[in-house]
Amino acid sequence: MDRLFLYRFMSQHRYGVVSSIGGEGNPQSALVGIATSPDLEIIFDTVKSSRKYSNLIARPACSFVVGWSGEQTVQFEGIAEEPTGAELKRCQEIYFTAWPDGPARMAWPGIAYFVVRPRWIRYSDFDQNPPVIEEIKLGKK
Repeated sequence: MDRLFLYRFMSQHRYGVVSSIGGEGNPQSALVGIATSPDLEIIFDTVKSSRKYSNLIARPACSFVVGWSGEQTVQFEGIAEEPTGAELKRCQEIYFTAWPDGPARMAWPGIAYFVVRPRWIRYSDFDQNPPVIEEIKLGKK
């Protein structure tokens, strides 16, 4: 398993479940529309009134599950950041490629974007016998 394989797998999926930690330490999960960059970053939009927004601003460590058609998934842990300036534009370009209706949401009050950079990824394929389970640690860039 290499980065290209993971990128191809992840970019085939338009949705992921993001999990964050609430203010009282409770886990919270939400289904979000995602885009994946060639650097395996996950990009998504949300509104500032959502729980995930305030959770990720206060505690940026989060996790994702991507896939689940058949028994193939990526589990993903990373650090979320709300990009600004040129980085925001770069992330929006990637996101809008996957979600052509995304620019229309820019008019929504409180729309925000996050980029989540991976620290750990596990790919699992239980459709194989024996199952394929591979992990990579990516650390800080």
